[in-house]
Amino acid sequence: MTDSPPSDMSADSGEDGIGREVLDTDAGRIVFDPNGNGSVERTAHRLADLDGGPPAHCTIEFDPSGARSSESGSLALERHLEKQPGIFDAIASFRSGIVRVTYDDSILSAADVETLVRRRGLHRTDSSTTESDAQSGTDSDDAATGDDAKLRREATFVGITLIGMMTGLLGHWFGGPAAVVWLGYGAAYLFGGWYGLLGSIDVLRQRAVDIDLLMILAALGALAIGAPFEGAMLLFLFSLSNTLQHYATGRSRRAIRSLLQMRPETAQVLRDGEEVTIPIDQVDVGDTIVVRPGDRIPLDGVVDSGESTVDQSSLTGESVPVPKAPGDEVFGGTITENGSLEIRVTRQAHESAIARLIHMVEEAHSERAPTQRLIDRLEQPYVLAVLGMTVAAMVIPLALGAEQGPTIYRAMTFMVAASPCAVVISTPAAVLSAITAGARQGVLFKGGEHVESVATVDAVAFDKTGTLTEGDTSLTDVEVVQDATLSGSPLTEDRLLATCAAVQARSEHHLAEATVDAAEERDLDVPAATGFQAIVGKGVSATVDDRTIHIGNPRYYESLEGPDPEGVATGLDALEGLQQDGKTSVLVTAEENGERTVLGWLAFSDEIREGAVEMIQSLRDLGVEEIVLLTGDNQQVADRVASELGIDTVGAELLPEQKVERVSDLVAEHETVAMVGDGVNDAPALATADLGVAMGGAGTDVALETADVVLMSDDVSKLPYALGLGRRTQRTLYANFAIAFGAIAVMVVAILTQGIPLPLAVVGHEGSTVLVSLNGLRLLGFRG
Repeated sequence: MTDSPPSDMSADSGEDGIGREVLDTDAGRIVFDPNGNGSVERTAHRLADLDGGPPAHCTIEFDPSGARSSESGSLALERHLEKQPGIFDAIASFRSGIVRVTYDDSILSAADVETLVRRRGLHRTDSSTTESDAQSGTDSDDAATGDDAKLRREATFVGITLIGMMTGLLGHWFGGPAAVVWLGYGAAYLFGGWYGLLGSIDVLRQRAVDIDLLMILAALGALAIGAPFEGAMLLFLFSLSNTLQHYATGRSRRAIRSLLQMRPETAQVLRDGEEVTIPIDQVDVGDTIVVRPGDRIPLDGVVDSGESTVDQSSLTGESVPVPKAPGDEVFGGTITENGSLEIRVTRQAHESAIARLIHMVEEAHSERAPTQRLIDRLEQPYVLAVLGMTVAAMVIPLALGAEQGPTIYRAMTFMVAASPCAVVISTPAAVLSAITAGARQGVLFKGGEHVESVATVDAVAFDKTGTLTEGDTSLTDVEVVQDATLSGSPLTEDRLLATCAAVQARSEHHLAEATVDAAEERDLDVPAATGFQAIVGKGVSATVDDRTIHIGNPRYYESLEGPDPEGVATGLDALEGLQQDGKTSVLVTAEENGERTVLGWLAFSDEIREGAVEMIQSLRDLGVEEIVLLTGDNQQVADRVASELGIDTVGAELLPEQKVERVSDLVAEHETVAMVGDGVNDAPALATADLGVAMGGAGTDVALETADVVLMSDDVSKLPYALGLGRRTQRTLYANFAIAFGAIAVMVVAILTQGIPLPLAVVGHEGSTVLVSLNGLRLLGFRG
């Protein structure tokens, strides 16, 4: 009856090319795909979960001191923390000002972790959290306010630097007092180099060097050889570029945090039959809130009474309002349109779908994409090489008798031109914008690496039910075998259906839900059932009225021991005929005293999702070479769906492990394979694919945790958008690298062959940095 894996099998993927793992807690094992993308640290603490419970997590936010988007210090900090006893994994970002640590809380506490970070010269902000801390709107509001204040302060420093630089230049041109000239240049050097100096010190504390240090040394070198204006100009453009970068990357973060501002601060709560206005943080799970037409829903919940359409675009990206009726789930921050609702609260404010979305997107921002990880690893040796070549450019000519002033000037110009600022910012400027653009459209990337992976997808495998079809399976046929009896009395369709509903009431499979719903619609008296058992992908059984009732597909009955049920040939012929009509069907038998008898059969149908045909065509237009359908349903139903959608290959009647095998075959044949499923039933296949895509994350915790990409609106038509965004991001990265490396190459060649003034190298260096930042920011407007 179900093709879902055991509920305690989960999947995970990590970083750094170790392997993708599937965790089976029943067997106590982790199965690796060596071609995957896991991590040793993550695997270690997942193994620890089998024995001693889950590891603890601690997120520490620190002041990055306005440093340029350099991660040399981050990598050094990560290496230092991961050497400490009790720490499994550390992910640091000086760019974001975040350290996320996974640790053994039997060895360390969160305070111990904070102490380790503080000893490296980093000081936490007030918004640092442990896993148990609330992800509330207040935290995000405070963080946003702090970011804005810091950006204004940086902009003020840039303005003072410009004024000081122009004061020194004009005072020199017009013969002003020397004190005025040097006061102007002094202000320019102090305010222009302030954040760069702090950033350099932070990185040096991690026993590393970065680009900030190159810029500070170049400016001081210019001052030392009597070119204070050139040094001041370098620091002005350096600080201006830095501020623009922070604005560009901060805009992505502000766009996500602004979602929390859409949530009301208060709610109308029913208390003792009266409406009371209270802050949302004081509303408890189980309370009933009242929302009127045009109001924003303050908290996640389930509709108790009333009907309305709800605009969910802020959360899921859906452009069309969604009808809501009693029993339907609603989400905080969405807007009721034409009716009042009474809603029973199911999550507190800090647990809402929007709060979880924002938290996960911000975590994704701190995850470095593969390209960025490569650049970050190369940055340290590159900076050291530039420093070495700069020293050589001074020492060798001076040893050969060259003039001191021009030689040092040329070396400083070379150091500025060769610095990889634009290269370093190229990837985060694009990837962070892509993650934010996707979240706005209801597509959640779990990290930068998945933005890069989706760009190269050339094969897509789909689960059928709930992915390509509506998943709203309905019962279409209830057939009773002629002259069938149960407990000595003639068996009717209603009694057969009530008996099947009793057995299936404990199953979460979509066919079981359809059976139970049909019994409720007919207002049938459903008897009690005991001893429920399920065989994955085949069928279920339970005891009803002192006899065992079996419900399953032909494979289920093949797996049972003993003689075939009486009348099984007639039943299987009936199933075959129903399957030829494109229906999913199951056989129902009763077992008593070791003998089984066919009672009848049930048939179900599921409609293809609206827009699925266009979605498949869009994937082909994007260059996807092979599209595959993998389902546990029968061959005839699968063939019908594939024929209507134009799918290339069909795998039907597959158990979960067989789906994994088919996906593994695809991975071996293609560059990047995406598997699209519901995030629960297809967890092993999602983990096996290069890219796992889960449907319906707006209210499903498991979907949010399982896949690499989550389609929050449960709308498969968003898949081409995700692939298109990945491909546009890839083109943007290529353009950014062309600009960055091209500017370095042109300037270095010009310096070595013709010689160029330091101000021109500064303009070329900082100009290319700003250009790649703005080019990456364009992805925020991607609409597909």
